[in-house]
Amino acid sequence: MASIKIGRISEDIRKELVGIFREIKDPRVSPMLSIIKIDLSSDLSHCKVYVSAVEGVEKTKESVVGLKSAAGFIRRTISGRLHLRKTPEFHFVADDSIAYSANINRILEEENRAHPEWASHDALDSEDDDLF
Repeated sequence: MASIKIGRISEDIRKELVGIFREIKDPRVSPMLSIIKIDLSSDLSHCKVYVSAVEGVEKTKESVVGLKSAAGFIRRTISGRLHLRKTPEFHFVADDSIAYSANINRILEEENRAHPEWASHDALDSEDDDLF
């Protein structure tokens, strides 16, 4: 039962953080910042927020520095918007998953250009139609 409540609060915090990130005027915080994952402790005292920027790992790390300096503002704003009994302390962690997935996508596109016969799905589609 408690995990359902934690999951619901985590999702509420995620939604509010998206809006708060737009309000932060710190130039270090990227406007293209994405929240990858939120880990909320069971007693609601700590919230680890994994973020990633589209611009790359360096911009993500720079954004984390800006978010750490704005942690008090973020906590106060979350407290006012969500009316929780206990507002968690926020810990921001740089995550490179967007850059990693963009790199995988680039590699796959290069392979498709090098081997155009692999990109052709027409032969596979006609074989799949015969199965059903």
